[in-house]
Amino acid sequence: MELSLPAWLGGLLGTVVAVAIYLPAIRVVEARLRARSGPQTLEQRAAFEDKLSLVRRIILGVDIALLASVGYWIGGALGASHP
Repeated sequence: MELSLPAWLGGLLGTVVAVAIYLPAIRVVEARLRARSGPQTLEQRAAFEDKLSLVRRIILGVDIALLASVGYWIGGALGASHP
């Protein structure tokens, strides 16, 4: 596996796109989860916020891993086509 500048730039661009997609997507997911949860006691709300925090981290991690990998692959493919 050869590491090239275009591949690294593609990975960086993929990460930027992942964060840009994450922001509106997490708002939609959070709004739907809050709407489904209904009225809660203080303890239930704390547990819900903990679960929501975990969901945010999982979505961000998967989003960055996937799009950075795709960006790296695309950057490597484009970099290999130009000598």
